[in-house]
Amino acid sequence: MNNKLGLITMCAKAGRLSLGMDMAKDACRSGSAKGLFVSTDLSEKSLKEMRYYSARYGVKLWSLGIGMDEIQQSLGRRTGIIAVNDAGFAASCAKGLTLIDVSDIEY
Repeated sequence: MNNKLGLITMCAKAGRLSLGMDMAKDACRSGSAKGLFVSTDLSEKSLKEMRYYSARYGVKLWSLGIGMDEIQQSLGRRTGIIAVNDAGFAASCAKGLTLIDVSDIEY
């Protein structure tokens, strides 16, 4: 996972991340989010909300396979939800990650 964290850190330095629930939801609404990534220790309620936004706005949702503590070590902020606002970075970050199914979500 260090490779993914490295890419996410590059995204942050490039200013192409939205961190946290509210920022990720805003990025989805505005159309700037190209990929949503969640930590493994995200609460069920937060995951359900991100699944809804993913389905509603057509943004793919992936599990990073790491916890919030590891994200904090790389980004300096504890968060379980990351929106990547660049298509190239999102595609690179998504390689090898588990896509979360949102096909059963109604909106």
